[in-house]
Amino acid sequence: MTASDIIDEPSRSESPTVAVVGCGYWGKNLVRNFHGLGALAAVCDNDPEQGRRIADEYSVPLRAYDDVLADPDIAGVVIATPAVDHARLVKAAILQGKHVFVEKPLALALSDAAELCDLAAAHERILMVGHLLRYHPAFLRLREICSEGQLGRINYIYSNRLSLGKIRIEENALWSFAPHDISMILALMNDVPETVEAVGHSYINKGIADVTTTHLTFASGQAAHIHVSWLHPFKEQRLVVVGDRGMAVFDDSRAWTDKLQTYAHMMNWRNGMPIPEKAEGEPIGLEPAEPLKLECQHFLECLATGATPWTDGQEGLRVLGVLDAAQKSLHDRQAVETSEFRTVEATSFVHPTACVDQPSVIGVGSKIWHFSHVLANSNIGEACNIGQNVVIGPDVTLGARCKIQNNVSVYPGVTLEDDVFCGPSMVFTNVVNPRAHVSRKDEFKPTLVRKGATIGANATIVCGVEIGRYAFIGAGAVVTHDVADHALMVGNPARAIGHMCECGERLPDASETDLACNACGESYRMECGALSRVSKE
Repeated sequence: MTASDIIDEPSRSESPTVAVVGCGYWGKNLVRNFHGLGALAAVCDNDPEQGRRIADEYSVPLRAYDDVLADPDIAGVVIATPAVDHARLVKAAILQGKHVFVEKPLALALSDAAELCDLAAAHERILMVGHLLRYHPAFLRLREICSEGQLGRINYIYSNRLSLGKIRIEENALWSFAPHDISMILALMNDVPETVEAVGHSYINKGIADVTTTHLTFASGQAAHIHVSWLHPFKEQRLVVVGDRGMAVFDDSRAWTDKLQTYAHMMNWRNGMPIPEKAEGEPIGLEPAEPLKLECQHFLECLATGATPWTDGQEGLRVLGVLDAAQKSLHDRQAVETSEFRTVEATSFVHPTACVDQPSVIGVGSKIWHFSHVLANSNIGEACNIGQNVVIGPDVTLGARCKIQNNVSVYPGVTLEDDVFCGPSMVFTNVVNPRAHVSRKDEFKPTLVRKGATIGANATIVCGVEIGRYAFIGAGAVVTHDVADHALMVGNPARAIGHMCECGERLPDASETDLACNACGESYRMECGALSRVSKE
């Protein structure tokens, strides 16, 4: 994944319009970028003089926040106000039907952040949090390197975010600097920590930590630590990833040619002693781009397509949970377990060797395992389990609770409804008569697998067919025509030899129209050649 993979710059005539709320230290950069992308409709600011200056500079109106929310032509609001106002402003925008891009943190309280996520889901609004470095070309490439397994298993990550200023009085260095690093670490680990332990010290303003060190431990034994300070003699922005087969360094203070380097260090054992075998750093080529512009482009693309942002509200909630635990640890001077915020929402899991192209949607609670690849514009429902070496997409939709076992490819044109089971190495085709030397991409035929169907190991589903609800395709069968609901299919070409209950047990063979499952007691009736469950009401 590179910066050029995010999106092409939207045309000015097609781009949704937004209003930027807050034109101060950081907001003016958002104004500049959205104006440059042709999407800036208005600005808002509590300081009339500052707001008027920015509005005049970019030739857009200065408007009150309520007026912006009432304007149907403005699709989204971009909030860059002090953090204490985030929850209130985001809630008002969602309730008025606006999509929202809010700078970090999403809110100051976990309960407020959880409520905002619930509101966004209920109103089908996009909620994106400004974790800028997730859109940095160097980080995009670093995550790709980790996903490809080039570093092996990630053992630990550490980050330093240090400078002399900007010193704040409304928040400490942890809340000011660490959200960026927490977001990157959680993305690379594909997990949230079990425990958080932080220490900090105040030297300028009593009670406001100028320097903090936060240690994260994960259930897998992986670890990370984050060192932040605004009382440091020079600027340092460095993220180091240490794997069992290599290491990588993202140093944002260096030139583009050296911002990202990998080290193929190895550890050899001789006479029972570990001996490091050092390697020279290898610079990774990057396409220079402004991360903030890429972030703004991503928000506009999500508005245009309905895709879920990489740093959506749920991601913002996870980051806030770590920050909240770290703040409690600073106060109590002891490690804090994160079970409290881990139960706020159920996260999906993507194994470090798997690759998910964007934009794609991975449902809550879904798991994607080793070496699988989800291509762009795919939509995977909640609580799905995607096994090893599975390819899905592009443009494929899976319902909730689907289970796809190892070595399966779900091609464009295939749709799985809820609760579909695909056995290992089963095959979906996409054209009837493929030739290696003849392109037939315009001849793909759709395949629909209805709710609850099971497809056995090594079976083949020829494209253009519909598999009925709760049908059961036996191992090795080759399906060449539509399959009725509850049908049990075997052979090549597949033929019906009976019927299956919703519970997965074969129904008794009988000539009567009424059938009952011996396993669960469900009753079925055959009418006009189709089997349907008999209502118990």
